[in-house]
Amino acid sequence: MKFSLRQLEVFTALCHFQNMTRAAENLSMSQSAASSALKELEQHFDVQLFDRIGKRLQINERGRLLRPPVEALLEQAQEVESLLAGKGASSFLKVGATLTIGNYLAVGIMAKMMQQNKDAEINLSVANTSEITAKVLNFELDIGLIEGEVQHPDLEVIEWCDDQLVVFCAPDHPLAQTGTLNEKQLKQTPWILREEGSGTRQAFDRAMHGLLPSLIVAHELQHTEAIKRAVEANLGIGCLSKVTLEDAFNRGSLVPLAVKGRDFSRKFYFVLHKKKYRGTSIGQWMQLCRENNN
Repeated sequence: MKFSLRQLEVFTALCHFQNMTRAAENLSMSQSAASSALKELEQHFDVQLFDRIGKRLQINERGRLLRPPVEALLEQAQEVESLLAGKGASSFLKVGATLTIGNYLAVGIMAKMMQQNKDAEINLSVANTSEITAKVLNFELDIGLIEGEVQHPDLEVIEWCDDQLVVFCAPDHPLAQTGTLNEKQLKQTPWILREEGSGTRQAFDRAMHGLLPSLIVAHELQHTEAIKRAVEANLGIGCLSKVTLEDAFNRGSLVPLAVKGRDFSRKFYFVLHKKKYRGTSIGQWMQLCRENNN
């Protein structure tokens, strides 16, 4: 073989960090050793994989074409190493989840997978839909669990399960005893919502199509718990996934509000890079996710 796995590891680290020093630190190598590995790889095949812009390395078109099969090859090599070490075919999985899924569903699924596979090591990242999608595209995550709909030629988006958004307020809010809100009430009441780029906000905007310019958005917050606390303090009304509100509804600290003629249903999705190697751990994770919602 005319290249080494170490050379490919340097290549993928540079794709991620776009900086030789940081890539070398990530691989526990000296900068000179990492630089030599890339130089040998490029010189042997008479190819340039990065454009040099000062101290920054910008992956070029040839490098972008090479990256997916290299990522897949290195993951297969890791599975071989795991099998040789007697740990089973799947021992490490990088999962990304949006805030609703990550905080209320993913941790339980992670615990089940680790119970079934004692060698499993799962790294869970929690962010909004746009951030998780970007990390899947950049091969930083093996799989993403998202609330929003995304379209990208390099991504495969697979339906996972149904979800429902619910409008809610504090029990002593003037609208708490109203029953069903009409359009006038929707437009006159301050809202506390998730930020742009989140799947929850995307679903809310779709449900409120035609009314958005008239809504009073008092606050945009990144965390569901912050929104719930703000609504409890009567700063406005909110709209979040039902799964995040069930405990508060049972306690009576928040109350649901019906909205006439608006569809707040949505779906949760798996998102994967089309060219990513899919080991057995990804399949196991997806199966546990589906079982969790049956």
